[in-house]
Amino acid sequence: MVKPYRVLVTGSRTWEQPNSVWTALNDARGEALQTGRPFVVVHGACPRGADAHAARWCATATQFADGVTEEPHPADWQTNGKRAGFIRNAHMVNLGADVVLAFIRDGSRGASHTAALAERAGIPVRHFTT
Repeated sequence: MVKPYRVLVTGSRTWEQPNSVWTALNDARGEALQTGRPFVVVHGACPRGADAHAARWCATATQFADGVTEEPHPADWQTNGKRAGFIRNAHMVNLGADVVLAFIRDGSRGASHTAALAERAGIPVRHFTT
């Protein structure tokens, strides 16, 4: 079985530029196609911002392309309280990725945390800011 090309999208809930998320995902998808590996988009399943833009990209991409899979990881706020986002972020990084796309607006603590964890894990991070 071929190992998928995993892209972790992290970003601010207030990220208001869906085109930048879509462009970055299209570019990463092109990289995956060059390797012949299936493409997996991992995100935190937030209903707003960069995660929501990534989810919409996945919904559109899966209609038109084979080999695109969405892997949402919602935070468990009820169980983990205020730390839920940070716990979820660490979990997503620990699952591994080929690259992280970090869309950080206003110094977003969650997205900055995920990017820092990924960098420490040796995962390349592409930073996008407003």
